[in-house]
Amino acid sequence: MKRDYLTLLSAALFFSCAHNATRMSPHAADELFQQRDSALLRADDYSDTVEIRYARGLQVRYADDGVHVFISNPDPAVHHSATEEIVVTEPHRRFICTTALQLGNFEVLGLEDCIVGMNSLKNLFSPAMKTRMQEGSTARIGKEGNFDLETIIALQPDYIFVSASKHGGFEALRECGIPLIAHHGYKETDPLGQAEWIKLIGLLTGETRRANAVFADIERKYLTLRDEVAQYVSTKASLPTVFSGRQVRDGWYVVGGKSYMARLFEDAGADYLMADNHDSGGVTLDFEAAYARGIHADYWQIDGTFPGTFTLDALAREDERYATMDAYRQEGHTLYCNFAQVPYRELAGVQPHLLLADFVKAFHPELLPHYTTKYYNPLQ
Repeated sequence: MKRDYLTLLSAALFFSCAHNATRMSPHAADELFQQRDSALLRADDYSDTVEIRYARGLQVRYADDGVHVFISNPDPAVHHSATEEIVVTEPHRRFICTTALQLGNFEVLGLEDCIVGMNSLKNLFSPAMKTRMQEGSTARIGKEGNFDLETIIALQPDYIFVSASKHGGFEALRECGIPLIAHHGYKETDPLGQAEWIKLIGLLTGETRRANAVFADIERKYLTLRDEVAQYVSTKASLPTVFSGRQVRDGWYVVGGKSYMARLFEDAGADYLMADNHDSGGVTLDFEAAYARGIHADYWQIDGTFPGTFTLDALAREDERYATMDAYRQEGHTLYCNFAQVPYRELAGVQPHLLLADFVKAFHPELLPHYTTKYYNPLQ
């Protein structure tokens, strides 16, 4: 009887609106995250009309002459971002990507076959793209500042996606008459806002139903878990504290208090010790200042690229003072993402629900007893 009840509850949850998450069972999120069917299988159940609700850098207007898409830089630190307008009148199937995140936007929609060219990516995880590059279906176009213009022109791309933080060689592409689109998704500070940029891919490729279905799945899981965490921690006297980053070259790099990652910490039910900072990106502190602020944090979030298994001992060898931090000395409280082993750069931006779940699993494991982490794992 209990199993039948849970089955009915899970089915009802699946078709409910995400904003009703607070009315659901205490472990609704854990049930949702156990679903393994692809949202793409339900694409036909969704509208082909796109509505933007979270992304600050995207606007869409439907008109008689096509779909008008307005793109701007959503970074709060950019006060006078230019807006570019694209009018979509027909589906396009030939694109070039110049960052891993742009690839991820196509990957979650199952549209890798639309990518005819990519720059040289050191760590490529997508099995479909590996196959396409081995077969020659997707060509390498070189790196910023040293693009292979002859290859790019021969590919006859409909659009090339570029990044606001990279500029080398893009003007030469523009002079070749190839339309460029600035993909600013990574500048969104709302995790759902960053993921919502997949709707841009849906509009350009004519696969808006796919984009709406996939985003609805992301949104449902994210909001259900966020609301469940909020209800859970409302009964607690205090929240676990978390600090970020470590020494990188000349300073200790931490994420800003108004950043994407800071928002994830908040939604995961933790008190970020840099929350009083107003930067939306990263901040570099001198070692002593960062150490003094983070030494007594309950949790410590770090990332990097490391060949093999990164351990607590390896971390302490970087600086022996790390081993004196409270989070280091508590088992399972130092959370690490190894970019060499997981597709963080490709997919994390379009899987904020999994990032959120990773942190909730660490901060409040009782809420997700059956969840297996995707990106961040405790160092041993």
